[in-house]
Amino acid sequence: MRHAQSSGVKGSTMHKEDEREQFEVLEEKVDSLIQYTGSLKKEKESLLEKVHILEEKTGNLAAELENLKAARDKAKQRVIYLLEKLEQVDITG
Repeated sequence: MRHAQSSGVKGSTMHKEDEREQFEVLEEKVDSLIQYTGSLKKEKESLLEKVHILEEKTGNLAAELENLKAARDKAKQRVIYLLEKLEQVDITG
């Protein structure tokens, strides 16, 4: 009879050790997940900063493109004006 009780105590002790090991594994997984989440947050912040910089560059390039188009149109109008002036010159006279 005593043998049955001692194996029950051993079984209870083994069960507690298994639970402890499971909690340790779970704790390690939670810690790992927390670290991974932290690294993802840092990566997100870095990517958002890069996006902001690229949006700013895109805005600057768009403004520069508009300025170049305006300068091209102005030069085109000036060329047209000069060509019209040349047409008015009487070469025969």
